[in-house]
Amino acid sequence: MFLCFEIFLFLAFNVHDSVHAQDSSCCHHAIELSPCREACDQLSTIKSESRLKHLLQRLPSYCPESMSELWICINSTLPGASRKSDGWVGLGCCELAISADCRRECKLASSKNDITKVCKKDSEKPLYSCVTKNEMGSVCCSYAGRHTNCREYCQAIFRTDSSPTVSQIKAVKEYCQAISPQVIGCVGNYTKSYPIRSPIDSLFCCDRAEDAHCQSACRRILRTMTTEHEIIDGLIRECRRQPLPQDPLWQCFLWSSHALPKSVPDTSPTAKMDGAKLHCCSKANTSRCREKCQEISTNWGTQTWQEFDQLCEYNPVESDLVTCLADVREPCQLGCKDLTYCTNFNNRPTELFRSCNTQSDQGAQSDIGLWANGTIKMPFMNIPVLDISKCRPDMWRAVACALQIKPCYSKSRGSVICKSDCVDILTQCGDRRRFHEGQSPERICNRLSPTDDPERCIPLERYLTPSALGNIIEEVIHPCNPNPCPSNHLCEVNRKGCQPGQDCLPYFCVPGCKLGEASEFLVNMDALIQVPVHSGQVGCFEMCTCGQSGRLENCVEMPCIDTSKTCIVGGQRKNHGTSFKVDCHPCSCFAGDTICSTRQCLGPESSEEDHHHFTGLPCGCPDQFVPVCAQNGRTYPSACVARCVGLQDSQFEFGFCRNSNPCSPNPCPKNQRCIPNRRVCLSDTADFPCTQHECVGLPLVCDKTQLDPACDTANMEHSSLCLLYQRGKTLSYTGHCQDACRRPRPVCGHNGETYSTVCEAYSDRVAVDYPGRCHAVGAVSEYASDSGCSEIHCPPLSTRGCSPVTPPGACCPLCAGMLQILWNKEQMNVFAGLNQNQPVTVHDILKILRLHVSVPQCDVFGYLSIDSEVVVLIVPVDQQPTPLQIEACSKEAEKIDALINYGSPTLVSHVPLSAFLASEVKVSTLSSAGPPPPAGTSLSLGLLLCLLLAASFSSLAAV
Repeated sequence: MFLCFEIFLFLAFNVHDSVHAQDSSCCHHAIELSPCREACDQLSTIKSESRLKHLLQRLPSYCPESMSELWICINSTLPGASRKSDGWVGLGCCELAISADCRRECKLASSKNDITKVCKKDSEKPLYSCVTKNEMGSVCCSYAGRHTNCREYCQAIFRTDSSPTVSQIKAVKEYCQAISPQVIGCVGNYTKSYPIRSPIDSLFCCDRAEDAHCQSACRRILRTMTTEHEIIDGLIRECRRQPLPQDPLWQCFLWSSHALPKSVPDTSPTAKMDGAKLHCCSKANTSRCREKCQEISTNWGTQTWQEFDQLCEYNPVESDLVTCLADVREPCQLGCKDLTYCTNFNNRPTELFRSCNTQSDQGAQSDIGLWANGTIKMPFMNIPVLDISKCRPDMWRAVACALQIKPCYSKSRGSVICKSDCVDILTQCGDRRRFHEGQSPERICNRLSPTDDPERCIPLERYLTPSALGNIIEEVIHPCNPNPCPSNHLCEVNRKGCQPGQDCLPYFCVPGCKLGEASEFLVNMDALIQVPVHSGQVGCFEMCTCGQSGRLENCVEMPCIDTSKTCIVGGQRKNHGTSFKVDCHPCSCFAGDTICSTRQCLGPESSEEDHHHFTGLPCGCPDQFVPVCAQNGRTYPSACVARCVGLQDSQFEFGFCRNSNPCSPNPCPKNQRCIPNRRVCLSDTADFPCTQHECVGLPLVCDKTQLDPACDTANMEHSSLCLLYQRGKTLSYTGHCQDACRRPRPVCGHNGETYSTVCEAYSDRVAVDYPGRCHAVGAVSEYASDSGCSEIHCPPLSTRGCSPVTPPGACCPLCAGMLQILWNKEQMNVFAGLNQNQPVTVHDILKILRLHVSVPQCDVFGYLSIDSEVVVLIVPVDQQPTPLQIEACSKEAEKIDALINYGSPTLVSHVPLSAFLASEVKVSTLSSAGPPPPAGTSLSLGLLLCLLLAASFSSLAAV
C-alpha cells in the first residue's frame, strides 16, 4: 500500500487543516464520481481526528496502489514520508524494548528499518530477537499456502514465548510433511537455533521499577534465583507490589519471562491441550470421530489431522462436530472487504464470513492455479476437470473463493456449496473421460454438497456478481476484522473513548489466555472459563480463571453432567442438548430433565371467550400495574406475577426496586463505605443472596490510568467509578456526562423499572420503552388480545419502513435484533457456588455478550422477562440509523443466536453463558426506504448515539 504512516499521524494530530487543502488538490488524479474520488474528497471535510484516521487507514481500499499519480501527490504533501507495510511483524515485540524511546518508535514503525536509528541492536537484544523470530515465522508459515492446519501448527511454533516443545515440532513434521517440505526445513532451522534463556536475560526490566530499592532487589533476584516461581515471589516480597499488567516492571517481566526455567513441570489441566476443540468432541455422532477429536485436542503432537479429515471432515453425519471445530478455528465475523482476487466478496458489511483476509484471497487464487492442471485433489478423492479457464471460469472462481472465504449461514456454518451448483458445474466441466468407475457429478456432489437448503449451503449465484452496495463509504465498520492485535491479545471494540492525549482508535488490544498450550482460542483476562476435563470424559468440566499470567488457573472440578440421560416428551425420546417446542414453549432436554419456558399459551381448542379473557401474563394475571420488588432485584408488575414465577410473599415487597435505598440503614462496618450495587440475579437467592450494595474499604486506591467514565449527581465526569467514590461523590450513571441528562426526566425501561433519566437506564444496560414513569405492563404472549399498553403514547420508530420487534412485557416496538434465551437455573447455581458464592447476574451475561458484538454502530441491552427468559436486544446507536446499520444489528443478533443454539465453544466456554439452553431470534427488517423520522424524537432509542456511554465511536460510521 502507498499509505504513509507518518502522513496519517501528521494529518491526524498536527496539521489537520493545512494538509486538507493539499489532499483536495491531489484528488483530481482520481476519476470524477468514483469511490476513490469520493473518499479522497472527504479528507477535506472531516473535522474529527479519529474519523480522519479511520478513513486514512482505509483509503487504499478505495484508491489502489496502481493510481501512482494520486499517491505520489499525497506522499509529497509531507517530505521524508515512508510507506507503511501491510503488517509490522515486530508490533508484538515492542514491550521488550529497554528504552522508552525505542518502545515508542517501535509502536509507530512500519518495518524493522524504521527502528534502527533509535533502537540499537547491541543494547536492544530482546527486541531484535523477538522481531527476528516473528520474521522467520512469517516466512516459514507462508510455505504452507492455503493448507489451514499446516499453517496453524507452524504458527504455534513462533507464537509461543517459550522454546518450542517436542509435541509442537512433531505436529508440524507430521502434518506438513506431505504438504510442504519447505515448512519442515524452515521450522527445523529455527528450532535448532532457539536460544536457551536464563533469568539474567530479563535484567533490563529492572530499570522500569519505580524506586531504587526495587531496582536493586530485582537485579539481585534475577542473578541469584533460578526458577520463575522463586523470582516472582522474590519480586513481590521486595518490591511490595502485586504483578499488575499495567505496572511497567511487571509488564516487561511478564512479556519476557515465559522462557525462564520452571520450578515444576507444567501439570495444569490445560497443558498440551486445546480446550476449545475438546468442547466440540461431545458433538460427534460416531465413537470413532469422537475418539479422533479427543486425540487431536489432547495429544496433538502424536496424531495428525489427516486421519480426522478422511474420517470425519466430509462425513455428513458429523456436520455438528465439523461446524463446532470451524467455529473454534475461524469464528464467523461480519464484513468482507479489501480482497484483490475474490473481488465479488467485497463490500459486504452485513454478511458473515469465517476467513475474509489476504491469505484466503491468495489461497483461492492458488487453488485455481492447482485446478488448472486438470484435477481437484481432495483428502478422499480426486475430481478430474476440463480446462477451467475456458469452462465456466467465473463459476470456478466463485467456488474457490467461497471455499476459502467461507460465508456463514444461519443453520449451517460449514463451508459447503449448494448441491445444484456442484452438479451444474461438474456436469459441464467435469472430465468424464477420466472419471473413475461409478463416478458421476451426482454421486460426487452427494458426498461434497449433500443439500440445496439455502440456509445450509453457500449459493454461488450470490457471488457471481459484485455486491449491490458498490464501493460506498462505510456506514458500518468492523474495527476488529481483520484483527489488528498481537496473537496473544484479543481485539475489543472501543466503546469508552480515550484519555486526553491518547491515540483514540476504535478498538482495544487486551491480553488474553489460551484454552491450553495447543490452543489459539483466546479468552479475556479475569474471565471465568468452563473447560472439558483433560480425559475428555463427556459431560465433565472444570471451571478456571484466566489469570494475569496469561494462563488458565485456579481450576475447580464441576459436577459431571450425565449426557446419556434422555427426556420423554409426547411419547418421543429426546437426547441431552436437544431443543424443541411444546405448544408455544421453547424447551430443552438437559441430563434427563425437560426445561421449558413459562410462556403463556392458548391451545388450538381454545374458545373465543378464552381468547377474550387471555391477558398473556403468567397465570392469567390481570394486566394491572401494582409493582413489587423481589429479592432477586427484579421489579414485577404485580404480586400475582411474582407469585406465579415461584416467589413467596416474604420474598417481595410493594414498590419499585430502584426506589429503595440499599444503604439505608447502613449495612457496612464503620470503616467502610456502602455503595449501591443494584442488580438482577439469576442464581437462587436463598443460597446466594442478591445483595444490592457493596461495602468498600477506606481509603480507596484507584488506578488513575483506567478509563471507565462515570457521571456524578452534580453532572461532573470522572475517569473511573473508583475515582468518583474516592472523591466522595454519588453516582448518577456510568458513562460520559450528557447535557440532556442534567435534569430528571423519568423513563420506563423494558424491565418495568422507572429511571430518572435515559442515561441512567442505558448505564444499567436497559433500553427505554416509553417516556414517563412505568404505569403499564405489556403482553409476553403473541396471543394476548389486549394489554395495559393501550393508553401508552409510544415514540416514533427511529427509521421509517422498519419492521420492528416488541420485547416481551414492553409496550412499544423498536428497530433492533432481539434474542429470547432459555437458561438453566441449576447450572447458574453451580457457577455461583464455585465462584465464592457470588450470585450470577443479568449484567454478568450482558457484559460477556457485548464482547461478541463487533460493530460499534450496535450495542447490547437486556433484562430478565416476567416469564423468566433472558431477553437481549442489539440496538443501533445512531439517532437515525440507516437500513444498513439496522441490518448489521440484526445480523449480530442472528450470529449470537446461532452460537447459543449450536453450543459453540466461542460462547459456551464462558461462565455463565454455558447455562444457555436455547435461543429464539427476531430481527427488524426494512420494508421500504422511507424518509427518516422527524427530529425531536428525544426519547427514542436513537438518542443512544448522544446519550449512551462512550458513544464517541459511533461517529466513525459516518466516515
